[in-house]
Amino acid sequence: MGAPNFAMRLFEVEPNGYSPLHTHPWEHEVFILEGDGVVSDGKKSTLLKPNDVVFTLPDEWHQFKNTGKKTLKFLCLIPHPQEKPSKGC
Repeated sequence: MGAPNFAMRLFEVEPNGYSPLHTHPWEHEVFILEGDGVVSDGKKSTLLKPNDVVFTLPDEWHQFKNTGKKTLKFLCLIPHPQEKPSKGC
């Protein structure tokens, strides 16, 4: 919507749902709004709850999983995409 430096997206992950385990060449920041989950690099997982912040480095493997009974909602901020971003955060 005209922001020159970053894009912000809202993700909603249903109970037992997850994003693909993936990597991409840009960093991103995630802010957990609602729900419970984990972020994983494929080897270790870190618990997530509302108001937690996650920083993912460029080319770092990551996956978000909903481990709760409610929808996991989070904001994902990335550098302004030069190409269409993937569906995963």
